[in-house]
Amino acid sequence: MGMAPDGASLRGDLWLRVRREAETAMARDPIFGRSLSASILDHPDLGAAVSHQIGQRLGKTTGDRHQFERVANEAFAASPDLVDAASRDLDRIVLNDPASTGPLPALLNFKGYVALQGWRVSNWLWRRNRRDLALLLQCESSDLLQVSIHPSASIGTSVFLDHATGIVVGSSATIDDEVTIQQNVTVGRKAESPNRAPRIGRGVLLSAGATILGDVDIGDFAKIGAGAVVTSDVPGGCTAVGVPARLTNCTEGVPA
Repeated sequence: MGMAPDGASLRGDLWLRVRREAETAMARDPIFGRSLSASILDHPDLGAAVSHQIGQRLGKTTGDRHQFERVANEAFAASPDLVDAASRDLDRIVLNDPASTGPLPALLNFKGYVALQGWRVSNWLWRRNRRDLALLLQCESSDLLQVSIHPSASIGTSVFLDHATGIVVGSSATIDDEVTIQQNVTVGRKAESPNRAPRIGRGVLLSAGATILGDVDIGDFAKIGAGAVVTSDVPGGCTAVGVPARLTNCTEGVPA
């Protein structure tokens, strides 16, 4: 098995693909060309294009759009690992989503992708005590994209917010790499234990309408079924379904 490309190589390869797809799309549909130039072809690299998308999708006014794009560019310049994360998120969509035909449509049209990159910027701001601006980005994402991720949450890379309507990730929640979160999922704390948030392991699938609450661990590669309500640990590799959730394929046979 070959080694995964490093961040710089991946983002360079993706950017070349995005530009080629944009040039092809512009030749095929000239009416689309002006939009593609502003969104893709006028930018020097993937980070700048993602910053532009953050500004366009989260800003309600021209001034807000420019401000959010500048902040995203500042974050990406100071922390290139954020662009690496954006690259891995985009690459995972291309490799795993059957509805995706390439990186360009996902970059331009998948609101979950933009919401996740907007969260990465808000988290960068939060960790630098620029918390009012971080919370403003969360508010705009919730309002305009229907994705609300608290800036203090922790999220890995190669993460896919699929459809991305009604997603709520609360304060201090932890989500590992390669997690897929479908629409109307809530990951949050319980009122009686406000300092304890869920921890979602690597490769977990959180299906549509799932709710994960409280001081719980969802083990690596577990699956949470649609509409399940999980308030206890789910071992790695297991599936939890129902309300309250129960384990369906684990020898433990205990409630989730």
